[in-house]
Amino acid sequence: MTTLADAQPTRKLDYGNWVSKNFIVIPGVIGLLFLGLAILFSPIWAILAALWLLTSAYFACARYQFAQDGKDVQGQIRRLVLGNLDWDGKGSALDIGCGNGALTVALARQYPEACLTGIDYWGGGWGYSQADCEENAALEGVADRLTIRKASASALPFDDGHFDLVVSNLVFHEVKDTTDKRQLVREALRVVKTGGKFALQDLFLMKPFYGEIDDLLDMIRSWGIREVRFIETCNAAFIPGLLKLPFMAGTLGLIVGKK
Repeated sequence: MTTLADAQPTRKLDYGNWVSKNFIVIPGVIGLLFLGLAILFSPIWAILAALWLLTSAYFACARYQFAQDGKDVQGQIRRLVLGNLDWDGKGSALDIGCGNGALTVALARQYPEACLTGIDYWGGGWGYSQADCEENAALEGVADRLTIRKASASALPFDDGHFDLVVSNLVFHEVKDTTDKRQLVREALRVVKTGGKFALQDLFLMKPFYGEIDDLLDMIRSWGIREVRFIETCNAAFIPGLLKLPFMAGTLGLIVGKK
């Protein structure tokens, strides 16, 4: 476990991008290889070249849409979570899958009296790290109220009812060690205090992960959750058509409520 009060920033603020550069570079390289084959041997290879290059171009456009210095759709999605927190900001909050700390830091800034904890497993695929999270918190001036630790969303290292607020943003579908993603929702709600609040955002409309949304909400209620409602983030005005594919933001939704 690492506290952040003494963290020393060494770089510019960077919260990353949900579209990895690998999604652009790898299809682009493959497309160029097929294009070379088309030039050297047969035009038939041009079809595959076009498909791979279009894939690269799509992810490049998507990355720009999400980027803070682009259309900042990531920021708008995050602000949707923050705007639906019916919480007084007093007590403790947990951010599950904090990545580079974007939502955790935003919570700390929005609720100056709160004590924040962020957990993540920091796999290598997304370019996030605990060090980056700590530096971002220091750069934003909230390091003294954040605790960052490595942990899995499938087995949170906290007692039942430990937090006044639990949030998560586009994390559960990426957890590899849990096939039934509904169990990750249950684990998140386990550590919410009775009377505490929660806001969990993920690809909740993707049926292979969660089934029918009404069935999921009924299941959550059966766990003893007194209030729960669903917001279709995918239909928000700030989500462009380019990002409405199922694996991007086309199945994105927010579950909020009170335990």
